[in-house]
Amino acid sequence: MAVTACQGLGFIVSLIGIAGIIAATCMDQWSTQDLYNNPVTAVFNYQGLWRSCVRESSGFTECRGYFTLLGLPAMLQAVRALMIVGIVLGAISLLVSIFALKCIRIGSMEDSAKANMTLTSGIMFIISGLCAITGVSVFANMLVTNFWMSTANMYTGMGGMVQTVQTRYTFGSALFVGWVAGGLTLIGGVMMCIACRGLVPEETNYKAVSYHASGHNVAYKPGGFKTSTGFGPNSKNKKIYEGGVHTEDEVQSHPSKYDYV
Repeated sequence: MAVTACQGLGFIVSLIGIAGIIAATCMDQWSTQDLYNNPVTAVFNYQGLWRSCVRESSGFTECRGYFTLLGLPAMLQAVRALMIVGIVLGAISLLVSIFALKCIRIGSMEDSAKANMTLTSGIMFIISGLCAITGVSVFANMLVTNFWMSTANMYTGMGGMVQTVQTRYTFGSALFVGWVAGGLTLIGGVMMCIACRGLVPEETNYKAVSYHASGHNVAYKPGGFKTSTGFGPNSKNKKIYEGGVHTEDEVQSHPSKYDYV
């Protein structure tokens, strides 16, 4: 019961994590404009992995996609690739883990096969979560670097006495969604790997016990007087008397009281 609960909980947590990774990849708020010490507040800029948007104070929002591939920064393309790989691995692992659930019986599938499928899906969940966390962290590091470079360039004129207006970007909501989703996927994968150990059938080791058959087989018949032979025609017949089982030689060597009558 505990194995089934651990496997099911790991599947649900991983499912939520994969859904969060997909949502974070599609969101536009990967980087948002820093409004601190910014005199221009009528326009708010934010950017995502696929397009950049501008929202005006009137509520009108205009977005424009990135229509170039070679003109984009290499780090942005790397983040795209990591997120896509995480989504693909997560989708495959979800499909595998559905058939690996212990509560679902498909044909005559053995527990050992389900254990292998559970372990495979758990490892793929872990890799998917690591890809998402790595992609979000790389993008966050790029934002921090650009932020401090923009801050340093703001006070270059007149020996730092004149401040120039530059657009600086800070962390967007998509980054936090990606971190949480990647962590949930990672935790779900670990739980699936733990549940795999409980699905493996235990191997029982039996101690070898030597059995020696008796030298004579005596078959007792309820209405008979004689017994069956042992292992072959050379074995001596046995007769059942009131005192027990004796061979014919023993009967002849020990005469009874009826022999003198």
